[in-house]
Amino acid sequence: MTEMIAIEDLRPAEGATKRTKRVGRGRSSGCGKTSSRGHNGEGQRSGSSAKRGFEGGQMPGYRQMPKLKGFEVIRKIEAAALNVSDIEKLGMDKVCLECLKEAGKVRNSAKVLRILGNGEITKAVTVKAAHFTASAKEKIEKAGGKAELV
Repeated sequence: MTEMIAIEDLRPAEGATKRTKRVGRGRSSGCGKTSSRGHNGEGQRSGSSAKRGFEGGQMPGYRQMPKLKGFEVIRKIEAAALNVSDIEKLGMDKVCLECLKEAGKVRNSAKVLRILGNGEITKAVTVKAAHFTASAKEKIEKAGGKAELV
């Protein structure tokens, strides 16, 4: 049979609690003189809490990284941008990324096509792209064409 334990006999498990560090109580305590805060500077004063990554006013490492040689953006999506006026000049009935790559109008490394609204368009063209600006979509549809999201 199990023993009944009174609520006043409950204790935390062995090793679950630690005594608080009493600072500034003499040299022999191990936390005397500077109270484990080091010598001078902002960190020694009360109420100081520097931001994560703060390096005393020096440009922090995480902000220096992009400025270093060889830094590459991870998962960068290279997009080919095309204005509505450029679509007019191309003289194609259907405009898509593959068609433009074949015609040599955009780089082969481009992953997506973005259509921007600069210029005017007069003829009906079907355009397949990953992104359209509001004005570009409006101009293409006004000219009787289609703006299809891929």
